[in-house]
Amino acid sequence: MPGPDQRMPIAPRNGHADRGQHPSRDPMTPAGWRRSSEQPPSRRRPGYRAWTATAALVTGLSAAAVLLLTASDRPAAHDNGVAETTSTTQPQDADNDAVVAARPVTAHDLAALPPATTGATVPDAPLDPDALHAPSGRVVHPETVVPGYAAPGGAAITAIPPKQIADSDTWLPVIGQQPGWAQVLLPTRPNGSTAWILLDQDIATAHTPYVITVNRAQYTLTLTDDGQQVGHWTVGIGQPNSPTPAGRTFVLADIAEEHPTYSPVILPTGFHSTTWETYGGGPGTVGLHGWPTPDVLGKPSSAGCIRIPADALHVLATAVPIGTPVLIT
Repeated sequence: MPGPDQRMPIAPRNGHADRGQHPSRDPMTPAGWRRSSEQPPSRRRPGYRAWTATAALVTGLSAAAVLLLTASDRPAAHDNGVAETTSTTQPQDADNDAVVAARPVTAHDLAALPPATTGATVPDAPLDPDALHAPSGRVVHPETVVPGYAAPGGAAITAIPPKQIADSDTWLPVIGQQPGWAQVLLPTRPNGSTAWILLDQDIATAHTPYVITVNRAQYTLTLTDDGQQVGHWTVGIGQPNSPTPAGRTFVLADIAEEHPTYSPVILPTGFHSTTWETYGGGPGTVGLHGWPTPDVLGKPSSAGCIRIPADALHVLATAVPIGTPVLIT
């Protein structure tokens, strides 16, 4: 297992293409109340275990069941630098504005809430109020299961776990703020679901400088780093009967296939297919992934996922941290 300053090369793409068998299958923090490093969060923090079949059974979701296409059995083995964070016992802002108190949530209450995972639906979640603009790059990570609320001081609507599929840390983009609170994007149905998190000692914060923008009309994916373009590629998107959904989401996890068939790495996002309630036994998560042949690029070619060329996949899988915003227009 590589150390925190090492990166394992992306596995070479397997020459076997599944398209003959399955031609269409695809699968701020406010200043003052929480100090953190400006480094992006790592995809995998030191000491993580490989994603095994046993762990998959524990979560109740295999990687293959989660994505619109077959996924993998373990997380990507690379690291972008761990976000250094500090904790405060009581959130407060620089102006000493009053922090709205959170409603008490017992362990029993928390266990009864729908989880903030790709396989769940949070029916009471407020929808993203501004889906056309990339968020600031602030991301938060719950270090234990924490409640997500409909509003500061409002009802608890979801239980946000510290881990997602493939044992990836939960890093959620911040899209709104109030003293002591952050509004974040969720990886659940419906697309664009959000929740408010109380910023206390159980929440780590960091910053990602990257934004991934997918232009469906032009079949392109653009990667920016602190606003500067660092990559631009032609991609494939969802077909008319199963379109790639528009709005802002984020890189949810990082899955590397030990024996790849169509893509060595898959990056599931927080979005889901608007056509398929389930797909391949899973919730129809929209992902970014490669494809064995280039004829799928520059056209509607998938069941909702975004098919990207090998060089784009290498950049996204080795440089871009989990939690990075994905803006689909």
